[in-house]
Amino acid sequence: MKNVKRNFNFPQVGIGIMIRKNGKVLMHQRKNSHGSGEYAFPGGHLEKGESFANCARRETKEEAGIEIKNIKFQYLANVKKYRDKHYVHIGLTADWRSGTPKNLEPEKGTEWFWADPQKLPKPLFEMCKLSLKFLKTKRNYLDA
Repeated sequence: MKNVKRNFNFPQVGIGIMIRKNGKVLMHQRKNSHGSGEYAFPGGHLEKGESFANCARRETKEEAGIEIKNIKFQYLANVKKYRDKHYVHIGLTADWRSGTPKNLEPEKGTEWFWADPQKLPKPLFEMCKLSLKFLKTKRNYLDA
């Protein structure tokens, strides 16, 4: 759903997807939103009536034009880091299925690229930091 007006007087539900291919993860640099200038995985807002997995598939297709598979839950976090924004964030992981990433929403970010998880660009979007932290600690919940 494009160009939806959001009421940020209430927490929003965000989905982020760490997509893996050949030991790398898909990233781009955000712009024109909270976390502008930070590097992030694909993701977006959960729409009414949508499952988490379908949101992940839709956002990945809308943003990067690729297909994903093996979608799994990674973590749940209560995120209030970005001024005037409050998110219930659901972190997911997935594997690349097909397609070459293309920047289909240039107003929202730069070109997509595959990054080595051991040498990620900085600064990282908060939700990506949490995803990496939870990979190491095996935790899956943060109520900040």
